[in-house]
Order: sequence, then structure tokens, then C-alpha cells
Amino acid sequence: MTVCEVINMKDEYDFSNAVKNPYARKLKQQVTINLESETVNYFKDMSTETGIPYQTLINLYLADCKNKKLKLNMSWG
Repeated sequence: MTVCEVINMKDEYDFSNAVKNPYARKLKQQVTINLESETVNYFKDMSTETGIPYQTLINLYLADCKNKKLKLNMSWG
């Protein structure tokens, strides 16, 4: 902050007419997840190509799977 910003800040703010954030439902939840290095590197490379942060790309990919109701098809042996 600059000196001018500090001088212009109010001592108190009135939030009596504040409105709840309509996007609060869509806020992101921080999680810890273990991913293979190759998977992370794939998204980091894609990030370099697109200019979109790799964590955003992972979120977009997973959200697309959710929206399309894609299910993993796994079979053993």
C-alpha cells in the first residue's frame, strides 16, 4: 500500500446493506491429492501452450467429466 492509500482508508466501513455473494456455492475447495509426476507434467505442458494455469486446467477437465457424467470404465484381469 502507498501512503495515499493508507490516508484515504476509512476507520470503519458500513456493511449493513451488504449482499451475500451469489457465487459462494461455486467457490473452490482446497484439497490435497497425490498425482503421478507424468500427469502433472502433462497439464503443466498444456498450461505453457494455453497460458492457463495447470491447476485450472485440471479443474476444467474434471468439471467437464462431471458435467458429461463420464464414468471410469475399469476391468481387472
